[in-house]
Amino acid sequence: MDKSEFCRELESMLELEPGAIQPQTRLDALESWDSVSVITFIAMVDQHYGVSVPPRLIAEAQTAEDLANLVAANKAE
Repeated sequence: MDKSEFCRELESMLELEPGAIQPQTRLDALESWDSVSVITFIAMVDQHYGVSVPPRLIAEAQTAEDLANLVAANKAE
């Protein structure tokens, strides 16, 4: 999975400007990253990547790259 493309999808989901999210962007620095975003994220990765990521692991993610790695790991299973 291309992490830049993943970041663009995350930006779109969070309604942020293009380039606002890089792989190293901390989720806690994003004002729009909240519990509703987590639910939306779960739906997005199911629809776009066909994977289910456990909410517990999403809560442990600190960066956009952590989220991308979770999706990639669950896609490989």
